[in-house]
Amino acid sequence: MKRLFTILAIIMAILATILSVLPLSNLAFFSAIAALIFAGVAYFLSKKSGDPKKIIHFIFLLCIISLVLSTYKALFTETKVTNTEELQVKEKESKEDASEESEVLDLGDSSID
Repeated sequence: MKRLFTILAIIMAILATILSVLPLSNLAFFSAIAALIFAGVAYFLSKKSGDPKKIIHFIFLLCIISLVLSTYKALFTETKVTNTEELQVKEKESKEDASEESEVLDLGDSSID
């Protein structure tokens, strides 16, 4: 049982560390919290049996690193939107093109046999 929770914690901690350096760093919070829960359960199970806990401490370290990186990126990264006028012009043109195409197509005269 302890081995299962340790393996799950390792997988989640590595996933959290990888996600924390990617642009979608907000997703790292979920896997880091799951890794902390799994590592906590594995820690208490190993505490009962007296097994070594070095790998569990490493998992806690990975979780803390990923949480710090994700929090830093969430607080200090700004998203900037530029040239929205060009997007609005393209959207207006595509609407005009769509209306012209719908005028060209006349589906009322066709019959299905």
